[in-house]
Amino acid sequence: MSRHLEVGERVVGAEVLHGGITAEMRRLTVGTPDGGTRDLVLRSLVDPFYVEHAGDWLNREAGALTLLTKTRVPAPELVAADPVAAHCEYPSLLMTHLAGRTVLDDEGLETRVPQLARQLVAIHAVRPAEQPPKYVTLTNPDTVVIPKGADTAAWAAAIDVIRKPAPPLCEGRFLHRDFQPGNVLFDVPPSGPAGTRITGVVDWAAPSWGPADLDVAHCSAVLAQLHGPAWGLRFPEAYEEAGGVLAAATSERLYWLVRDGLASSEEVHAVSRPWRAVGRTDLTPQAVEARLDAYVTALMDTLG
Repeated sequence: MSRHLEVGERVVGAEVLHGGITAEMRRLTVGTPDGGTRDLVLRSLVDPFYVEHAGDWLNREAGALTLLTKTRVPAPELVAADPVAAHCEYPSLLMTHLAGRTVLDDEGLETRVPQLARQLVAIHAVRPAEQPPKYVTLTNPDTVVIPKGADTAAWAAAIDVIRKPAPPLCEGRFLHRDFQPGNVLFDVPPSGPAGTRITGVVDWAAPSWGPADLDVAHCSAVLAQLHGPAWGLRFPEAYEEAGGVLAAATSERLYWLVRDGLASSEEVHAVSRPWRAVGRTDLTPQAVEARLDAYVTALMDTLG
């Protein structure tokens, strides 16, 4: 760790950052020779499942952060990476700390959603010299978890949708692959509501190449669970209003929306836990499942 600091610097404090699912995050306070401080973030993969994939994920994240320093996307800067835990207890990545925090409250959502859409359009405008790996879909018909009390007919029809081949890729984009409110930082002004300006986009462990619809569908599904189905349905419109381009055919757009909605069914307990930990105590697994059911049903009504 110390070999990646400037001469005369040392770590003087550490704080656990909450809200993540796949990694442990710590903010490290570094004392500087002039008596000041600066902050870094240490991201460590500690779960055995994630450790197994750490080499690929951390190398991809390091590559994405290096790429993004040359763009207008506000991402952390890479300091060092140890994907095989040669120097750290666990596979880790050290990066600069960005100001701001995630904002998951309902208040101010009508202002934040257009900002999320504009930020995603900017990410999709990045043109890497070397394409990242092709996207990987996150569910299949056999792993979908139908919520208790759900509209089983709608879910069965939705599962049939993803039994079909994915739409052909007409134009690929640089994808974040987990773009959603939990991975976006907003400013926190001294007075007034937080979330008036995006200060950073984090968690670049799975940059991919694929259709813009994939990132849009994922953010839509998370918005539906956090804030209600209407916001999930609203996000694709906001993305287009911000200048983004989605699949021309409605059936292709809905394929990706349905697919990510179904993928979310497998992670309700995993994602709702950190949401409650940061203050959204209303988001019990049952509440999130009910919102997801309503969202999937609304998508199938559109298809019908």
